[in-house]
Amino acid sequence: MSDPVIKRALVSVSDKTGIVDFCRELSELGVEIFSTGGTLKTLQDAGIAAASISTITGFPEIMDGRVKTLHPKIHGGLLAVRQNADHIKQAADNGISFIDLVVVNLYPFEATVAKPNVSFEDAIENIDIGGPSMLRSAAKNNESVTVVTDSADYALVLQEMRANNGATTRATRLHLALKVFELTSRYDRAIATYLAGKVSAVEAAASTMSVQLAKELDMRYGENPHQNAGLYRLTDSNGTRSFEEFFEKLHGKELSYNNMLDIAAATSLIEEFRGEEPTVVIIKHTNPCGVAQASSLVDAWHRAFSTDTQAPFGGIVAFNRPLDMAAAQAVNEIFTEILIAPAFEDGVLELLMKKKDRRLVVQKKALPQSGWEFKSTPFGMLVQERDSKIVAKEDLKVVTKRQPTEAEIADLMFAWKICKHIKSNTILYVKNRQTYGVGAGQMSRVDSSKIARWKASEVNLDLHGSVVASDAFFPFADGLLAAAEAGVTAVIQPGGSIRDNEVIEAADANNL
Repeated sequence: MSDPVIKRALVSVSDKTGIVDFCRELSELGVEIFSTGGTLKTLQDAGIAAASISTITGFPEIMDGRVKTLHPKIHGGLLAVRQNADHIKQAADNGISFIDLVVVNLYPFEATVAKPNVSFEDAIENIDIGGPSMLRSAAKNNESVTVVTDSADYALVLQEMRANNGATTRATRLHLALKVFELTSRYDRAIATYLAGKVSAVEAAASTMSVQLAKELDMRYGENPHQNAGLYRLTDSNGTRSFEEFFEKLHGKELSYNNMLDIAAATSLIEEFRGEEPTVVIIKHTNPCGVAQASSLVDAWHRAFSTDTQAPFGGIVAFNRPLDMAAAQAVNEIFTEILIAPAFEDGVLELLMKKKDRRLVVQKKALPQSGWEFKSTPFGMLVQERDSKIVAKEDLKVVTKRQPTEAEIADLMFAWKICKHIKSNTILYVKNRQTYGVGAGQMSRVDSSKIARWKASEVNLDLHGSVVASDAFFPFADGLLAAAEAGVTAVIQPGGSIRDNEVIEAADANNL
């Protein structure tokens, strides 16, 4: 069977990029063009012969344009099977003429709801009804109808029409039909996601959740070289989030799967100190191996680095203020994978770019504090609220006889912010707003404590006068006694053990 020649086209686009030139060439190829609303005006203003869709339907556009293409003479002209004699007869009996080409893109719903403070009414008005209906009808009948949703495909359609006496190839029509259903399914998910956010705004979690993923970047490989990976934009009830929205890579080779995890870990932690004194965070394998505050970034760097002088090599470093030359020169003395800052001061980029493999990343704005986090399993998706809780001084409950000093409280609060970002089980020693020993991710809390103390001893950091943070309660007094032996003076932990009283008594006995 020969490919059908395109004789009549229906054109109705929200994004008018390239549409005038495309339709001008269609007209020159002898195609009769019908259009609607603003698209019709655009074509006619450009001198292109185009007729209103009403000349097909015999019915005006009504209800502010909500109803214009939802008509049997439109969908009959799209859906009629050209090889079916009954379809041909019914079309003729009802005055239905075939439509061979549909050029439609949809109302910009996603762009509309992404605007700050968009009203619910504006969002609803940008739900396209006629557009998806025409696209689906045309795509279903791809045996006979060519359907275009993307201006990038205009050139391909014209090229094939010129080469095939006005027809497109079957392969191209099938490819374009696939793009239709990818578009309409994505569009419907975006609408459902937006409405789900409205429905569940006061609920703990919606009974159903719609999530849309669109690839933003290819990763060189996944966690291991034999695994494929990509970074996807996430659209859910909280809107669309993407890497490029928050970050810009200024220098260095492409980012990997593991790099992305480390960037997320580093920026999530550094934002705990947004607006505070100069702070430096050093991340290795998603865990902080050094964090410190000081009166300058360079001093904060030296203090953070002194926590662990081995792990920062090949690590990720984040700064809570523009990276200045003094700090850049200090960091430049070792190899680091990624440096992240809200800006780079004059001359700093030129210095740091001398190491070609190092990535330099600007964080353009704060990460969202609210929203959902997703973790896949082989049997389903786990969803939880992002941990955006900020513990204030007023939230602390002192359960020992001795009250902490102001200096101890400052260190305890500093430690608690960091503790939240270390993989459990977590034991963290802090002194003068500097990490002194980090014990992360062990099966036993006692082992995490041992590792933290050992790491401090490796770099000759004296734990006497430090404080300790634990991300969960001490199940027995032995963990607290070990901290007391190390020289700790104060402890922050959530409590909740059935032996809390024993732990508190041990703290009282050691004047903690």
